[in-house]
Amino acid sequence: MPHESGAGITTAIVIVKTGVLVFGGLITYLSLKAYRRTGASALRSLAVGFGIITVGSLVSGVVDQFIPLFFGMHAALGLTVLLDGTFTLLGFLVITYSLYAE
Repeated sequence: MPHESGAGITTAIVIVKTGVLVFGGLITYLSLKAYRRTGASALRSLAVGFGIITVGSLVSGVVDQFIPLFFGMHAALGLTVLLDGTFTLLGFLVITYSLYAE
């Protein structure tokens, strides 16, 4: 198991990250669909922002599951938090921009 705390935590992380991927992907898809229908650049930026957050969650989930195999649990925890936070920040910046775009 990649986590010393057991299979329960690992399973919970996988379930939550899967939910984020599914619903983040759905929001991204619906935003892109609305952009294609209206041509509003703000909707395109909104879709990109949600896409960044969704991809960041996926990347941090993969790191959380596989990096401990090579570098140990402590290295994975720090890297996972940093990656997730960085992608979330970038996504929120793009979403904020989309709210001000004309």
